[in-house]
Amino acid sequence: MLSETKDRIIESAIEVFNQDFSAPLQKVADNANITRRTLHRYFRDREELVATCEREMEVSCKKAMITAINSSNDPLIQLENMLYAGINCGAKYSFFYKLHQQDGHNHSKNNKDCADYDFIYNSFTTIVKDLQKSGVINKQMTVQWIQNLHAGIISSTVNTDSSNESSKPGIKRFAWNSFIKGIAP
Repeated sequence: MLSETKDRIIESAIEVFNQDFSAPLQKVADNANITRRTLHRYFRDREELVATCEREMEVSCKKAMITAINSSNDPLIQLENMLYAGINCGAKYSFFYKLHQQDGHNHSKNNKDCADYDFIYNSFTTIVKDLQKSGVINKQMTVQWIQNLHAGIISSTVNTDSSNESSKPGIKRFAWNSFIKGIAP
């Protein structure tokens, strides 16, 4: 029961902070259907909760992205699998991405989270550049534009997916088709 409640708090925090990073802890507690007092039995303060969320994302989301990168030598398949991994991670991916993009983030290569983010970003950059060289992706688009579009498609898919369980099988294909057509030459 204790672990179940803690897991629910973490999932709720990721969901809430993904929508509004400055949201109060009361909103996290409400989303987890617990009292604020119960939340503080598990987490001393906001910083401890955010740090725990980061570790949870490290375990699940970064692992899924790295698996997607290593899934093939074909950059198009890698890119598609990265999109699916982001969708499967749901709000965790969006939150992970936002944490590393927000003002005030102290990026350090000595921090494992930052180093993993760099590995994923550098792999994404290499994949995009390879696909631009081969003519699959529009050469006029910057990697940053394509990365932001990628994150936006994932976020839109996750938001749509959470509202309609019956659309799950086809929604990933819709996301991929939207993304690849959006960056085609």
